[in-house]
Amino acid sequence: MQAKCHMSVLVHEQAKKYGDREMLIYQDFGGKEWKSLSWNQVSATVMQVSNALLNLGVKVQENIGIFSQNSVQYIECDFGAWGIRAVTIPFYATSSEQQIQFMVNDAKIRYLFVGEQDQYDKAHRIFSLCPTLERIIVFDPQVHIPEHDPSAIYFADFLKLGENLPRQTEVEKLQGQANDDDIANILYTSGTTGDSKGVILTHGQFLAAIIANGKCVPVNEDDRIMNFLPYTHIFERGWAILCLYAGARMIVNTHPQEVQQSMRETHPTCMSAVPRFWEKVYMGVMDKIEHASGMQRRLFKHSLSVGRRHNIEYLSKGKKPPMPLHLEYEMLNRTVFSLVRKELGLENAHFFPTAGAAVSEYVEEFVHSIGINMVVGYGLTESLATVSCDHLGEPYTVGSVGQPIEGIDIKISEEGEILLKGPTITIGYYNREDLTKQAFTEDGYFRTGDAGYLKDGELFLTERIKDLFKTSNGKYIAPQMIESKLLVDKYIDQICIIADQRKFVSALIVPVYSLLEEYAREHDIAFETREQLCADERIIKMMHERIDTLQQQLAHYEQVKRFTLLPHHLSMEKGELTNTLKIKRRVLNENYKKEIDAMYAE
Repeated sequence: MQAKCHMSVLVHEQAKKYGDREMLIYQDFGGKEWKSLSWNQVSATVMQVSNALLNLGVKVQENIGIFSQNSVQYIECDFGAWGIRAVTIPFYATSSEQQIQFMVNDAKIRYLFVGEQDQYDKAHRIFSLCPTLERIIVFDPQVHIPEHDPSAIYFADFLKLGENLPRQTEVEKLQGQANDDDIANILYTSGTTGDSKGVILTHGQFLAAIIANGKCVPVNEDDRIMNFLPYTHIFERGWAILCLYAGARMIVNTHPQEVQQSMRETHPTCMSAVPRFWEKVYMGVMDKIEHASGMQRRLFKHSLSVGRRHNIEYLSKGKKPPMPLHLEYEMLNRTVFSLVRKELGLENAHFFPTAGAAVSEYVEEFVHSIGINMVVGYGLTESLATVSCDHLGEPYTVGSVGQPIEGIDIKISEEGEILLKGPTITIGYYNREDLTKQAFTEDGYFRTGDAGYLKDGELFLTERIKDLFKTSNGKYIAPQMIESKLLVDKYIDQICIIADQRKFVSALIVPVYSLLEEYAREHDIAFETREQLCADERIIKMMHERIDTLQQQLAHYEQVKRFTLLPHHLSMEKGELTNTLKIKRRVLNENYKKEIDAMYAE
């Protein structure tokens, strides 16, 4: 790991070490060809960004907005702003106009960088509603800027303000004054209820997180890192910066829906992901096996059994596998499992941090069994990502979220809530002293809102305290736990458990329509619309059987008794999902009141 310099000079210090070595692998906006930039090239552009920002009059600790999907320009703006001690505020590329307007006005942003046409159009429409907003700077040169918009310029024209580095002496002076108390980011959490909250993250928090995480996950300069999650997400942001400190190559994936194709084209060794990514990998592999010949199915099931015994029953517990088992596993790993990894583009898989939601034990065991090191963890924006994680090469327990990272003090309250203290914990919420005060206990611990327990040095999550439901029979239900068990079914794309103050557990389910349609055709089930398909009794019966199989281990009162198949996806436009695709349960209860009431009708 490179010496722990301040982030304001990180790219430049690494450029001194790595020079013309490849740093970023990327595609132009709308392009298909993979290109690359060296450390020297990125360092030079970052210097231009710093100089250009000074020429625009950006002050120390002024807030700058970045409203874009992942891109090279995004990275250059972050480090360019930090180079003059400015603060960057990342917006999700899918943010609504209302969300952008709120964040721009709350943070009094003057300069907003945007990615593609959709982001520009939204920013343009809210411009007059944001008194402080002076200029929109557009990354994608293909974006159409109307002639009557004098406020917008392209990124290339913005860079010309920093050509020949006219303010470089001032830039270097500011870098010399940069310190750990400087704010690096304000991350507005999308939240499943209420307005966004701006989480303050300082340079000192980032540095503490880099040091602590670097001791758990040995990313190195030989790794190729796929940036799949948006840089706005603290998990990807912290992980990407850790990788830059390590000197790894970063593959900038601009459009998340194309990630599997990007993986096959660029062959990453590491990638941070949410559990849903691995659930889809699991469902995809299992679907192929279902359609394989009988002999192939038997071989794969046997291989998975061997992989599970070798990697879960022995290695995960720190035990040495018996030699016959080890030899059989090595043979299957070189043949069967290597083919699976090659299909995913992971021929040289190193390790894969996974967090952001509950990980199904089915999926975790599957990923480990096929020879991929999934590093399960837990964290929040307020903790600058990682609170705990599996430590690569050390024993771990399937179902846990790993061991606390160095410097984090975890305490479990009498109510079972996980409380945190340490150098990576936020100092509070921007402009919200009231929320900051509520977020901490009297003795200074941050309230996570998550319930859990510590056992043998590992942290286990039980439920989200605020999401805990109580049925009308007095039984407590943890909806996320039930949802994670059912999401591994190949026919289920999205699911929302309903139970609060109800007689029994029900669910709203968005199916994978393509697979449901395929099943209907194979079983001569006629339909003209998705509404007809989702309401067909034969489809409902098939889904009931699959759900019943998956929930056998649940207590009777936790099991889904009735469900409704929705003929359309949940949407952010209707306020049903956050930018990180978490379900807003309150909104769903309002939007689907008729369907929910029908499930409880006598």
